[in-house]
Amino acid sequence: MTDIEIAQSVTPIHIKKIAEKINVSEDDLELYGKYKAKLPLHLIDEEKIKSSKLILVTALTPTPAGEGKTTVSIGLNEGLNKIGKKSIVVLREPSLGPVFGIKGGAAGGGYSQVIPMEDINLHFTGDFSAIEKANNFLAAIIDNVIQNTDHPIKLDPRTIVWKRVIDMNDRSCETSS
Repeated sequence: MTDIEIAQSVTPIHIKKIAEKINVSEDDLELYGKYKAKLPLHLIDEEKIKSSKLILVTALTPTPAGEGKTTVSIGLNEGLNKIGKKSIVVLREPSLGPVFGIKGGAAGGGYSQVIPMEDINLHFTGDFSAIEKANNFLAAIIDNVIQNTDHPIKLDPRTIVWKRVIDMNDRSCETSS
């Protein structure tokens, strides 16, 4: 079975039930459908953090089959819970690279993955898209101010380095060093 076939064969658990398991009130959920939610920063308890352990999984070279940081993080979390530790995994929203086969699946792999895979790989909660648009909006404003010689703000284009961004591996957006 492929990763997507495995992901689609599973019936997801409603995010409200998952929140209950980790003692998060339904009122604290910013819902994105039935299976996704954001949590507010006020849930971070500095005192609990001091007595807890943090395991950071980063810069892992994936296997030829594509298992990388996400798969390791999910597997580690499941293993810790299995031996009675109270553990939760936090993953960032993936870039669009995986959708086009440029890198791993961004949602884990095999039976160690986050679902719904299609949502995760195609926009998720929209944060990356919003950041990309905000950055490019500012770039457009800077370009407009530089081009408009009558503008009261005088910017020296030689002193400005503000590039546009796109959330994928696009050669036209890369710079040479």
